[in-house]
Order: sequence, then C-alpha cells, then structure tokens
Amino acid sequence: MKQLLLVLAVFIVGSAHAQMVRQPLSVKYAGLGAYSYNFVDPFSITSNTAALAQLKSGGFGVYGERRFLMQELNQYSAVVALPTTNAGTFAVQGDYFGFSDFNESQVGLAYARKIAKAVDIGAKFNYHMVRIAGYGNATAINFEVGTMFHLTDRLHTGVHVYNPLSSKIGTEGNSRLGSMYRVGLGYEVSDRVLVSTEIVKQEDMPVSVNAGLHYNVQPNIFIRAGISTHNNNSFVGAGIRLGTLRVDVNTAYHPQLGFTPGVLLLINFKKLEQQ
Repeated sequence: MKQLLLVLAVFIVGSAHAQMVRQPLSVKYAGLGAYSYNFVDPFSITSNTAALAQLKSGGFGVYGERRFLMQELNQYSAVVALPTTNAGTFAVQGDYFGFSDFNESQVGLAYARKIAKAVDIGAKFNYHMVRIAGYGNATAINFEVGTMFHLTDRLHTGVHVYNPLSSKIGTEGNSRLGSMYRVGLGYEVSDRVLVSTEIVKQEDMPVSVNAGLHYNVQPNIFIRAGISTHNNNSFVGAGIRLGTLRVDVNTAYHPQLGFTPGVLLLINFKKLEQQ
C-alpha cells in the first residue's frame, strides 16, 4: 500500500509543479494579495517576492493543507516577515510536503525593498532537500527574483522568475529543478475588493492562467475565490481577523481527484487598519 501511495504522490505532484517543493494546490489563495497595496500579507511571497516591500507590519504565519484528503500528501508552509524602517523587508519561509517514505522540504531567505516610488524588487535564496526511503537524500540550492510596478494607486503589475538557472538536484545524474515564470496583474476595484490574475509558464508545461477575487464583506471578514487553468483547479475560502490574529479556512477542488482543505493562521506584530 505504501509503495502505491508513493507512486501516486510522485505522479500527482510531479505532474503539477516543476519545482521540488510543491506549491499548495490553492497557492493562489495564499498569494492572492501580492499585486496590491492594501491586501498584501507575508504569504504574498508565494506569488512574488517583491510584494514583501509593501508590508505594513511584520508577521508570522503557518499554512497547511491535505491534498485530495490523503495524509501522505500533506503540505505545510510557514513564513516570518519583518519590515525595517529604511533597510527593506526580510523574510524566512519553510515548506514541507509528503510523508515518512517520501518528502520534500525547503528553507528560503528573502529580501525585498522599494527602489523607486512605484517600483519594488525582491529576491529569495532556497535550499531544497528531497528524501525517498531506501534511496537517501538529494539537495539543491537555487534562487528566485521578482519586481513589482505600481502603475496607479489601484493598478499593480509584476514579474517573478523562479530558478532561472535550472539548478541541478543531487550530486549524481542529470536531474534538475524546473524553472517558472510569472506575470501578474492586480486591480483594487475599491478598498474592499481586489481582482488579480497571473500568467504562469513552467518549464516543459503549458501556459496556465490563475485568477482570483478578494472581497472584504465586513472590516474583519473576507472571502476569496479563484481558478487555475493548469489543472482545472478552483478554490474558495473565508477569513476572519481578531485583533492581530487572522484565521482562514479554504478548500481547493479538482474535478477528478476531489477536495483539498486548508487552514491558514497569521499573526501580525501590530494591529492593522481594517478596510
């Protein structure tokens, strides 16, 4: 049974994402606020590292999901972000995917800052490790960079490149990590509504379009929804803010493989103004 699950895990995630640490199926949910001024948070790093430059407060967050309701396909992510007065924003991100017989982990160190009134840049260096029981470990180091352009107070765009050098994984063989390129656009319809979309091109994969909507129903309650054309995946979720704490619940749906529930917890280091 474990061997079957291992094969299934490798097949599913291998067909979904080229990089070794798998982004959540509802990754667009976590990173939806990246292309904005007012909706950005530490998890925006999952869409564009340059988004960290717009953080109004430092914060710590954790996210977990059970892919297709299988405990062997659990995904966990944690982010700590700390803006400084004049030196930009620093962040550390950790990720884990899999189970005891097959798992992938990553630790990344990121930095972002404004370089002009309407331009932000960011970079992140990652250390990956892949472990398969009976075969040992393989590691790799790579990087990603992003830029953000604030065309107006409401319209924002950016470019993000992951692993442009196709870093080699392990010390033997020709296995390499895939590259990924994103172009994103976000429009803040009002102080309560954000519409965002991304065009994503992953190495050896067809172009994908991600689109999402964030709506603040009340100052401390919001909903999010979106789709991804890559795997016909859709997501919906809701969040509530309680002082400096934010709690989100969400689920992604794949028409053949089913549901992927997720929970996100975020603690800001100071209370933010509610929209």
